[in-house]
Amino acid sequence: MIIRPERAGDEQAIHDVTAAAFEGHPHSDQSEPFIIERLRGEGALMLSLVAEEEGQIVGHVAFSPVTLTPPAAGWFGLGPVAVMRERQANGIGSRLIREGLAMLAADGALGCVVVGDPDYYQKFRFRHESSLVFPGCAPQYFMALAFSGAVPTGTVAYHPAFGTE
Repeated sequence: MIIRPERAGDEQAIHDVTAAAFEGHPHSDQSEPFIIERLRGEGALMLSLVAEEEGQIVGHVAFSPVTLTPPAAGWFGLGPVAVMRERQANGIGSRLIREGLAMLAADGALGCVVVGDPDYYQKFRFRHESSLVFPGCAPQYFMALAFSGAVPTGTVAYHPAFGTE
């Protein structure tokens, strides 16, 4: 398996993997593939990595900028992340996330936020930070990881692509 940046021609495979991974998921409204498409279309898909096995895309992770109020630059949101159902629980998602976080940090990002299962994301060193708030989300499910410096104080907003189907 290789992890590589998304390239032209991967769009449909990314859509299909993401749609299949979230189909029937109790915490999904099935908008994840469309979020990725909107981020891409608006130039906000800052880092898009795929996991490829034998020429087939089996996983994907997206990173996009988030806005903090008061302003703090250099922060990104992780997600959506998806792995084909038959390949889940084999470390593919973890590899995508780890490589994406490492690439963001190497490019000078200051940190990353995620909404998700604390038991899963804590293994990447994400943790709830009371100084950051994501309105409408239960605090324990909103976590941050600072690559350098302190976690800022403020309210986080994801790109508008996350808001509409």
